Amino acid sequence: MNDVTQRDDEDEQFAEDTLIQAIENQIESDNPPAAKATFNKLTLVGYEREDILEMMAHVLAVEIDKILEEDRAFDTEWYEKALRALPELPPEAKPEED
Repeated sequence: MNDVTQRDDEDEQFAEDTLIQAIENQIESDNPPAAKATFNKLTLVGYEREDILEMMAHVLAVEIDKILEEDRAFDTEWYEKALRALPELPPEAKPEED
């Protein structure tokens, strides 16, 4: 593995760890309430903790991508709706056509 690939992998792992930490903080603080509700719902239907956190982190990542692309504020309403829709994942932002 070359240095660039290793750095990219480390950056990706750091980003994933950071998103999962953010999700754990949301669940612990019950803010937004949909985070804890979603975690509890998915636990009750048999998903493993790690899988739940990864799904929730994916939702957060999609919203962060939209914020950066559209230069707008965090859309709490969309975020909570997307969390409540899990285990169905939201579509990832599509690259704009030139």
